[in-house]
Amino acid sequence: MLNSGRSRGSSGEWEQPFWHQRGWIVSAGFVLVLLVIAGFALVGGDDDGPSGAASGTAPSPSAASGDGKGGGDGRKGGSAGRPAGCRTDDSDQAKPTKAPKDFTWKADGTGLVPVSRTAGPRTYDGPVWSCFAHTPMGAVLAAHAITDHLSYPGWREVVERQVVPGAGRDALVASRSRQEDKPTSGKPDAGGYAGFSVLSYDKKAVTLMFLLRGPNTSYATTSVTVRWHDGDWKLAPDPDGTIYAGMAKVTGTDGFVAWEA
Repeated sequence: MLNSGRSRGSSGEWEQPFWHQRGWIVSAGFVLVLLVIAGFALVGGDDDGPSGAASGTAPSPSAASGDGKGGGDGRKGGSAGRPAGCRTDDSDQAKPTKAPKDFTWKADGTGLVPVSRTAGPRTYDGPVWSCFAHTPMGAVLAAHAITDHLSYPGWREVVERQVVPGAGRDALVASRSRQEDKPTSGKPDAGGYAGFSVLSYDKKAVTLMFLLRGPNTSYATTSVTVRWHDGDWKLAPDPDGTIYAGMAKVTGTDGFVAWEA
C-alpha cells in the first residue's frame, strides 16, 4: 500500500527533514540509506512514491550559457516568459500514464537520470539541465534532474538557477554547505529511479513521487514539489530547506508509471 505524507509509526532521525538526517545524500545514491532507515523505522507505516534508474545513453545536448539572477536562469528574451532559445511542446496537459517514447538515460556523476528530447531538458549548461516542457511530464523530468544534481560539485549554481528563491532556498544552501560533494566518478550507484507518480498538477505547481529501486527488488518512495518560476520548472523546498517528504518502503511498482517495463 502507498500513501503520501510523512511516515507514521517512526521516530527520531526518521522524522527529521532529510537535510538533518545523518548520512543523507541528495541523488539516487541515497536509495540504500533510505531503504535501510525505512526497514528499521517504518514498522507498520506506509507512504507513496515513484522514481528509479536503469542504463542507457543520452540525447545530444543543446548548448546554452547564462548567469542566474533573481532565482531564474538568467537568460531572458524567450516567448511566453521562457528563456531565450527555449521552445517546447506544452500541449499535453494530462497526467502521464507512461514514460515518453523518446525517454532515455543520461549519466550524472555515478548515477543515471531520465531525460526526453520532447519534454526536457532541452538545454545542458554544465550542471544545469533546463528548458522543460510546461506539462506534467516536463515537471517530472525537472524534479529528477534538479534533485540529482544537488549531490555533486556545481550544486550552488543549480540552487541559484533552479530552486525557487526564498527562505526554503536559503535554508537548503545552509544545510547543503555542511555536506561533502558526492564524487562524480567511481562505482556506479546501486539502485536508482524505477518510476514515478504525479500526485497533483496545475500549471503553477506539481507534486510527484519518486519510486526508488534498491537491492533485491526492494523499493522506497518519497515526494518532491516543483513550481513554474521564471519560465521553467524549479525545485520548491519547504521553508526549512526540506526537499523530500513522505519516505516509505513499498513492496512493488503498482500505482506508478515505470520508466522501463
